[in-house]
Amino acid sequence: MNEPQRVTSRDNPLLVKLRKLTQDPAAYRKLGLVWLEGDHLCRALLARGQRPAQAVVSESGWLQPALRELAAAADKAVVVPDALFAGISALESPARIGFTWVPPAMTDIAAGQAAVVLDRVQDAGNLGSILRSASALGFAQVIALKGSAALWSPKVVRAGMGAHFNLRLVEGVDVDALDALQLPLVATSSHAAQAVHEAALPWPCAWVMGHEGQGVREELLQRCGLTVRIVQPGGEESLNVAAAAAICLHESARRRAG
Repeated sequence: MNEPQRVTSRDNPLLVKLRKLTQDPAAYRKLGLVWLEGDHLCRALLARGQRPAQAVVSESGWLQPALRELAAAADKAVVVPDALFAGISALESPARIGFTWVPPAMTDIAAGQAAVVLDRVQDAGNLGSILRSASALGFAQVIALKGSAALWSPKVVRAGMGAHFNLRLVEGVDVDALDALQLPLVATSSHAAQAVHEAALPWPCAWVMGHEGQGVREELLQRCGLTVRIVQPGGEESLNVAAAAAICLHESARRRAG
């Protein structure tokens, strides 16, 4: 890597673009770029064999050999004053390094690949947690139907903690597009007769996770070949969608391992 570029103006085009990425959850769709803030996300990207478009480092971060070495993974590096870095940060305690990266354009659903289908899931923390569970438990594809929150928004990327880089992510599709999966759909319902740990779960399959308040829409439930309930002896009305996803995906993974 060559000597870094020094940027001192708040109006620099790069900093303007980064502020858009941190302030608008869907800006990446227009800009074709995502902002990965913090050394954990940066290292997670590199661990998956990906290369960043550019490294942006604060002046205090540039003084740290470990962060300079991390920035060297990018073809270009930009060093900015700490105050300017704080202005592009989406964190309460700004990190001192970030990467810009061009995510792969995945608009087609991969037939036969185990998946998680998100039906209008809205909360960024839930989305990130579901992505982590999917990556950890062998579901390599996540499909977000129209009405779901943006998968590459800064909050979801942070909550995913690197899981994004290990998944095929398809978003903004209609229910009819799920036909391309060519897999049985499985959903949870508190009214289902069978419990998830007792049901004959198909593999591969696609688990359908619904809106935090409304659950899976009826149109989509009708497409599911199997609905199961999660046993809740404590008597709560329902589980958080991310917790439900973790339980269901783990049960599928447990059956495969067994």
